[in-house]
Formats: sequence, C-alpha cells, structure tokens
Amino acid sequence: MKLKLDLHDIFNKGHEIDRALRGIIDEAIAKKVTLVEIIPGKGSGALKKKVLRFLDQKEIKQLYHRVEKDGDNWGRLFIHFRFNTPTGRGRARGR
Repeated sequence: MKLKLDLHDIFNKGHEIDRALRGIIDEAIAKKVTLVEIIPGKGSGALKKKVLRFLDQKEIKQLYHRVEKDGDNWGRLFIHFRFNTPTGRGRARGR
C-alpha cells in the first residue's frame, strides 16, 4: 500500500504544509505503509526545498527510513518506512 500527498492546493500556506506532511507521516506509521509519495510539483523548487527541510528535522527524520528523489520526475519525492516486527507491532526505524 502507498499513500500520496499532493501539495499543489496548499503550496503557499506554510503551516498547512507542515500539518499535511506530519499527518501523512503519522498515517503511514499507523497503517504500517512502507511508501509515501509527496508531490510538491515542479514550479520554482521552493516547495520541494521546504518539504526536504521539514523531513530533515531531527524529530521527523527518526520516523522514516529514507527519502528518495524521483529521477524521472523532479516534482515528486518518496518517503520509505521500515517496521521492525513481522507482526506489524513495531515502530518506524530511524535512518
């Protein structure tokens, strides 16, 4: 299962972007989803930089495994999660 967050509609609302990113990360952890697709869009690149800064915060960084920049579409990022136990009763592994 994969979750997807398109930020086009809230591109100029900083606090809503942070809330949406945190919400999708929390949802991925709660549902044990291993992949989240974030679409900041191509534009000037400012929104993508904001997303990457958000993901680089210490308290956020420990929640996911890694971030992948799409080589074919630079307006898209993937956040990968790992979960410790086969029963799904673990927490996301840090990087």
